[in-house]
Amino acid sequence: MHRRTLLAAALAGAVVTPALTSGTARAADPGPSVTRTGTTTLDGQAIFFVSYDGLVNNNAFQKNGLLTYKGYQYAVWYTADRNAVVGRRALGASTWSTVKVGHSLRYNDSHNVISMGVSKVDGRLHLNMDSHSDGFTYVKSVAGLLDNPGGLSWTTSRFGAPQSTLDGLALTSQFTYPQFISTPEGRLQLSYRVAVSGNGRNALAEYDGTKWTNLGEWSSSTGTYSSEHGSSTARNMYLHGIDYDRNGRLHSLFTWREQNGAVMCNGGGITNHDTGYVYSDDRGRTWRNNAGTVVGVTGGSDKVSVTDAGLVVDPLNPDHSLMNQESQWTDSAGRPHAIISYVPGRFGQCTTNYVANRTANGRAFLVRKSSSGPWQKTEIPVPLNSSQRTKLVMDKYNNAYAIFPFGRIAAASAASGHTDWRILFDGSGLNAFGEVVIDETRVAQDGVLSFMYQEKSSGTTPSALHVIDFRLPA
Repeated sequence: MHRRTLLAAALAGAVVTPALTSGTARAADPGPSVTRTGTTTLDGQAIFFVSYDGLVNNNAFQKNGLLTYKGYQYAVWYTADRNAVVGRRALGASTWSTVKVGHSLRYNDSHNVISMGVSKVDGRLHLNMDSHSDGFTYVKSVAGLLDNPGGLSWTTSRFGAPQSTLDGLALTSQFTYPQFISTPEGRLQLSYRVAVSGNGRNALAEYDGTKWTNLGEWSSSTGTYSSEHGSSTARNMYLHGIDYDRNGRLHSLFTWREQNGAVMCNGGGITNHDTGYVYSDDRGRTWRNNAGTVVGVTGGSDKVSVTDAGLVVDPLNPDHSLMNQESQWTDSAGRPHAIISYVPGRFGQCTTNYVANRTANGRAFLVRKSSSGPWQKTEIPVPLNSSQRTKLVMDKYNNAYAIFPFGRIAAASAASGHTDWRILFDGSGLNAFGEVVIDETRVAQDGVLSFMYQEKSSGTTPSALHVIDFRLPA
């Protein structure tokens, strides 16, 4: 079916509903749908500069740049004058209240994002910001601020002074990619990378409501990886995500990036290869491969390594410009899913220009663990038209939604095995620059897909930053 036909069906509000199986008593679960319910403006003049093909306020790997907790939504960004701010609104409200947290963006580097986390054990909001292979800035709110948002004023005085440590805990002088994760017990964990791209390790810290503890590193940068072109002895693991399911299992899908470009067919590509998977049943202390074999211990001598067996769930050599840090989700049964993207072999077996080749021929794929155990992969028939990342969410019926660059939304039903992809929203009128930041927490709480996007601009001319909301099937 042609894309124009897909769009026409989507704009007409058509929803694919799986037919009932003969003898089935209950109605079938609804298929995917989105209903746009509103757009709000966070900042009419947010900072704008393009770095690493992205924006500092809208890098899809932020976790979380937008989150929902106890009836309020929170957002973080940098203003045109480089101030780090936090906004909040009651769900459904059209305006945001904003506070500065006492920090200014240091460099025009789009990796220096702001990430938020909630320690449910004491109701604090935590921010980690402005870090790319160097130090970070950390700010936390007073206890209980998120537990009583209607009763406590939203002012700068509710936040502590910016710190270069986690309440005195120094982690590493080369810190990147903060990702906060709430544990099932209400503690807060911080995932981060130690060292640099192509030669780094993943690590975890944990906050228990009283203090931060460094749990240590859990992935390795050492070992030899060889392709048909050459070998590399250093790398880093890039996470597509790190998330607890409802049963308390911690999942992470990932790709490796090699330090040595000799593993590629051409220097214009990128050394990312393979999609791997690990999980932990003890809050990130011990890591297992897809078969359940222990492959790493956080803080121990045995770390998850490129040479470990059973990690790869979708093999791909470094010749196809595979994206790192794309997206993952766990469904209602605790099965992990990820969106990955690269240039398929039908467009050639050697990418020579990472940005140009991905923009011209890149495609996204849903990689998922089936109910019977094996991993499956389905191509999403929507051209990327961008070098950037696509995000994944799933509604309560396990329908899958891919949010592409420029705010386009495609979806597939659980009933089809996530094979009947179609466009539901084509991004018309958004004027979005590229990647979007998803509110991962809101989908489960009230069935609304919210994402933050920034309008296109040029040079360093500031532009508007918005949050758009879509109602998912009830």
